Amino acid sequence: MLLPSEIEAKSLIPAIRAILAKKLVQEYEMKEEIAARVLGVTQAAVSNYLRGTRGDVQLMDKLSSVREIMRMTDDIAKDLTSNRAYTPNTMAKFVELCNYMRSTLIICDVHHNMESNIDEEVCEQCKGTLISSRRI
Repeated sequence: MLLPSEIEAKSLIPAIRAILAKKLVQEYEMKEEIAARVLGVTQAAVSNYLRGTRGDVQLMDKLSSVREIMRMTDDIAKDLTSNRAYTPNTMAKFVELCNYMRSTLIICDVHHNMESNIDEEVCEQCKGTLISSRRI
């Protein structure tokens, strides 16, 4: 059984990094080396994200189709292209994005794709926790 943090680390965060890498290089004309540095990955990783040979392309497409996720990644990309790349405010935006993917249960779809034999009782209890956490 994967914990929500594991799902984020293994799947959601790499997909968000891939989306951001594409934005930074294609929309903001940032060099791959600089994009890699601000994203905390290698230049080779950025190159692979751009070619679609690294990361879950289907997940990236799914996340890219969610307007709120794209709004949040646009905001983060703007920060990463400025002097605000390493600020607590930008870090908070990443955390807010992860919390959004939890509270809207996007993380559950990803989890079901990663593990097909999830106990439904555990799944429902986890969903309840994720939904109630957005009210806090």
